[in-house]
Amino acid sequence: MIKGFPLSACASVLAAGILALSAPMAAANPVKINYQQPAQDIIDIVDAAPSPGASLSPDGSLLLVTGYPALPDIYDMAADQLKLAGRRINPANYTVSQARYISELKLVDVATGNNQSIQGLPADLKALAVSWAPNGRYIALAQQTEKHVELWLVDVAKAKAKRWSKTALNAVWGARLAWLHDSSGVYSYTVVDGLTKPAAKVVPTGPVITESKGRTAPGRTYQDLLQNKHDEDLFDYYFTSQIKLFSVKGKERVIGEPAVYNGLSVAPSDDYLLVSQLKRPYSYAVPHYRFPETTEVWSPTGKLVYQVVEQGLADNLPIAFDAVVQGRRSISWRNDADATLVWAEAADQGDPAVATEVRDQVFQLAAPFKGQPQKLADLSKRFSGLLAADNEHLLIWERWWADRDEKLWLVDASGKRSTELVWERSWEDRYNDPGAPFTVQTDEGRTLLYLKDGNLLLRGSGASDEGDRPFIDSYNLMDKSSERLWRSEAPYYEAPRELIDAEAMTFLTQREGVNDPADFFIRDIDDNKLTALTETPHPMPHTLGITREQITYTRDDGLPMSAELYLPAGYDKDRDGPLPTIVWAYPREYKSSAAAAQISGSPYEFVRISYWSPQYLATQGYAVLDAATMPIVGEGDAQPNDTFIEQLVMNGKAAIDAGAKLGVTDPERVALGGHSYGAFMTANMLAHSDLFKTGIARSGAYNRSLTPFGFQREERTVWDDADLYIRMSPFFHADKINEPLLMIHGINDNNSGTFPMQSERLYQAIKGLGGTARLVMLPHESHGYRARESVLHMLWEQTRWLDEHLKGE
Repeated sequence: MIKGFPLSACASVLAAGILALSAPMAAANPVKINYQQPAQDIIDIVDAAPSPGASLSPDGSLLLVTGYPALPDIYDMAADQLKLAGRRINPANYTVSQARYISELKLVDVATGNNQSIQGLPADLKALAVSWAPNGRYIALAQQTEKHVELWLVDVAKAKAKRWSKTALNAVWGARLAWLHDSSGVYSYTVVDGLTKPAAKVVPTGPVITESKGRTAPGRTYQDLLQNKHDEDLFDYYFTSQIKLFSVKGKERVIGEPAVYNGLSVAPSDDYLLVSQLKRPYSYAVPHYRFPETTEVWSPTGKLVYQVVEQGLADNLPIAFDAVVQGRRSISWRNDADATLVWAEAADQGDPAVATEVRDQVFQLAAPFKGQPQKLADLSKRFSGLLAADNEHLLIWERWWADRDEKLWLVDASGKRSTELVWERSWEDRYNDPGAPFTVQTDEGRTLLYLKDGNLLLRGSGASDEGDRPFIDSYNLMDKSSERLWRSEAPYYEAPRELIDAEAMTFLTQREGVNDPADFFIRDIDDNKLTALTETPHPMPHTLGITREQITYTRDDGLPMSAELYLPAGYDKDRDGPLPTIVWAYPREYKSSAAAAQISGSPYEFVRISYWSPQYLATQGYAVLDAATMPIVGEGDAQPNDTFIEQLVMNGKAAIDAGAKLGVTDPERVALGGHSYGAFMTANMLAHSDLFKTGIARSGAYNRSLTPFGFQREERTVWDDADLYIRMSPFFHADKINEPLLMIHGINDNNSGTFPMQSERLYQAIKGLGGTARLVMLPHESHGYRARESVLHMLWEQTRWLDEHLKGE
């Protein structure tokens, strides 16, 4: 029995719950206050400069360092927004809504470490994308303004930028910049002049009707779908673009006709384009990536050469995670060949429930695309990637969600050698992850798998019971042996990013220490030499005294767990005693206890105090157990969620016991919090235990009957197991939430399943049952919160809530 009512009552309760939630929300007597701000120590954390990014030039001689602004203000977030087919766009300038942008650019000479500024950049740089030309002589960038997106070109030798074209780019999919491999120009989507914007009809001409005629079409819960004919017309208006080629010499060429393009890539030989476009009929039930899609090969002038596939509306896929469309999919150019298409096709009708030894088949077809496709591999799982060094050395990955299995194959496309299994492993097993291969770029601008004398170079996170220790290995494809060439060593966390020179064994790495922000370096493995390329100042020096420790502990059934413990600056356990504590977590499902027990993170990473998680509360006298593992394990035939509540409570008890055992946590003054699925966890924990004194739940989902075709990693529907949906829905256990709960939600949440209504309804339930709750709805915010005003107010709410319910202030 579920505490409070028998499982036999679940079906009737579920129906009642759905009916109750379909009614309008009753007036909640909202409190109207202005945005509030927390203490200055917390504000300084929010306003600290974000970590810079970087990309290496194709020849490895220059590093392009990219800087980002702090949080935007609410004025920027309040810009007009359209929600169409699962996308959110800014209609004023044809961009992704609330896009993150680059505000600073500089070049660093790899040989000398000297910085070089770029002259002529826009005064208010807001680059949505930057892209190196394959020869490294140019950098293309898409500059966002209030009214349009501009194309700019940087001459690297002169370190000078100029506006490349007056044509406005269409960046509703994000700025697309596809360089020719000879670096003579770049393809992009542009806004089509002369289209008539659909006028909104104030008076409807009729109802909106959708119909089902017995055709099975399950679907998970999506947001921002098309709602009516006007939405369809708006989607066509904003997502229709014209492909253009911009020459570095200043010429422009129109390619093809305007259409709703959503895919564009250039063959390595530059002789062909692979173009995808969406076509009607659209759907009101699924997002754009399930719409009918046609993929074709064009000549450089836009002439149709070969139709690869014409995919129909995919609104009837099984909800299983390994389900795929039938027909050709995952279509791309083979990276090492002049112009050879590769793709996968399901051999099981795309349905994981079909019993068969072969799930996917991988094919290729070379230009001029006249003959029969050549089959490269039969796979027992789903195709997940292909990377080639040459015609005799193709790596093909396959994966399967249900058993977490991964296989890597070595394929000889010439047929001289039979296909060989390189490895088979559980992709949940981080400790034994062999890593991912490095690539190199040829003089022709092609990106190839690095392979020398049968040896790959692999990079990996190096997860271990000591924490993450990134590595570089040499892996022999013939005898399957590996040799460790380099490993990150204490007291630093250093991760390899790119291969610079395989002969000299030099790599671009990013290194950080506990008190040292991440910077970019050249790592010479042969000479064991390290050269700094950037020097980033500490972004928040006032937090230097806060300590971080990675702790390990076990729950009652013996499963090992871990968390990051943050303690206030100057804290002395003997002098100050146990502290009020906040535990912050996110549940994760596993198919094995061994994988669930593995530690992630590194004790040597930079201690950048986060405002998104509760680390900032260490400045306010709290102990913080951040990233506390919340494993939900389903061994063998069992599914993780079969015992979700029982395991969740064990996890919570283990975290509290660990802090108390260390003497830093007062077990009577502990709060639990989380975002999204972590919010769902928090509400469930308060409903099913009395371990925590209060909770903070941000942007969560609490009634699983509103996501009836599955949620998170649950593949069963509510009709498969109604009891499971009831058991895991804190809404149906709101009468047992007898601890205060703070809920925060973005009014414009676009995440699948976490409708703002989820928080509104749980608040109403708790309020109606006499419980204590506070609901904060943030204007203009989505699933994550970005406006400075919103974030500061969130931190004020959280700090104030914990001060009241843990400290009694």
